[in-house]
Amino acid sequence: MWAEALELLQDAERLQRQFFRIGVLQGAPCWEPPVDLYESGDGLMLLVALPGVTPQQLEVVLASNLIIVRGERSLPANSRRAAIHRLEIPYGRFERRIALPAGAFELIDQRLEHGCLVLELRRLS
Repeated sequence: MWAEALELLQDAERLQRQFFRIGVLQGAPCWEPPVDLYESGDGLMLLVALPGVTPQQLEVVLASNLIIVRGERSLPANSRRAAIHRLEIPYGRFERRIALPAGAFELIDQRLEHGCLVLELRRLS
């Protein structure tokens, strides 16, 4: 039984390392959500995996050469008194800094869709 528990913990840690990197935000641990970045023509699209995060829990900052997505993912209220058998999706503070390709961009759309934050940017002339 102990060996099985250790194996489950090792699997969870492997998944955590594979999909979510742990970082530090203002001295406190945080996690970094995975990101896809697509460029086509004069536009960029970013998909940030944030399951269970609401718009009120998000902050998006566009700087000169990067975009910062930060916020907090809370445990669901009904799970606080539950016996947890598996917890692989990170909770708590998160921040991801994504370097943008060369050039100036403006944020033209921001929406949550199917557990992902979708950011659309347009290159400025």
